[in-house]
Amino acid sequence: MKTLREYIAEARKNNIAIGHFNICTLDGVWAVVDAAKGLNVPVIIGVSEGERDYVGVTAIAAVVKSIRESTGQPVFLNADHTYSFDRVKEAVDAGFDAVIFDGAQLSFEENVAIAKKCVEYARASGRDVLVEGELGFIGTSSKVLNEIPAGAVVGDAAMTKPEDALRFVTETGVDMLAPAVGNIHGVVRGGDPALNTKRVKEISQAVGIPLVLHGASGNSASDIFESVQNGVGIVHVNTELRLAYRSGLVKSLSENPDEVAPYKFLRPAKQAMQKVVEEKLRIVNNLH
Repeated sequence: MKTLREYIAEARKNNIAIGHFNICTLDGVWAVVDAAKGLNVPVIIGVSEGERDYVGVTAIAAVVKSIRESTGQPVFLNADHTYSFDRVKEAVDAGFDAVIFDGAQLSFEENVAIAKKCVEYARASGRDVLVEGELGFIGTSSKVLNEIPAGAVVGDAAMTKPEDALRFVTETGVDMLAPAVGNIHGVVRGGDPALNTKRVKEISQAVGIPLVLHGASGNSASDIFESVQNGVGIVHVNTELRLAYRSGLVKSLSENPDEVAPYKFLRPAKQAMQKVVEEKLRIVNNLH
């Protein structure tokens, strides 16, 4: 099987992207895996610090590795939004395929210093662990928001600048970069702001490495697809999955109030989540 790095390179060559979906339960794992299997595309399962604290760092690494080895399906694991070197180290040691150091709220110099340290540790691991850096604040909450978070991207001046992105990538050696291009974590009531796909292209041309679009929940299919065309190699979705899972579970319990077998009343929630994963995978892989 090809490595995650090879799958991303192949996706960029074909002007498509790898879908990245966050989970914190085994239902979520299978929702992502089954959706990707049905469409015959590679996929990344993501777990943030909070999510991997809940599901277990070594446990989720073992689950994903087991699925990949037993089925031959290209499913990979990423340590999403990690805020310290120690937690990046923990994920690398546990066998994750990729890690993100999120120093977007630090000074540029602090962000560079820690990201560089993470890259060096990943390289020394003896495995091909991809390291992603983040430059530009897009919020931190994967939930429904009443307004754009304070400090997140509003207008051109707040977005990641190509020259800053180039300096960051050059000084850290990261494999991928998550910029602020109008994207916001979570879903804003009334609609998310449009992505600046022109800025995506400018940053991509400046840095020459795959970009990662965070906070794609709530963005239009056209904005996501154009961003992929302009240099995005991985697209992250989380909030829409949480909303689908929750609504599916509420509906299931209300329609089957006497059911006590979790594998029965959880199935509709898993299926609702899987439907969203399939929709997003079709967009990023240009499948009609």
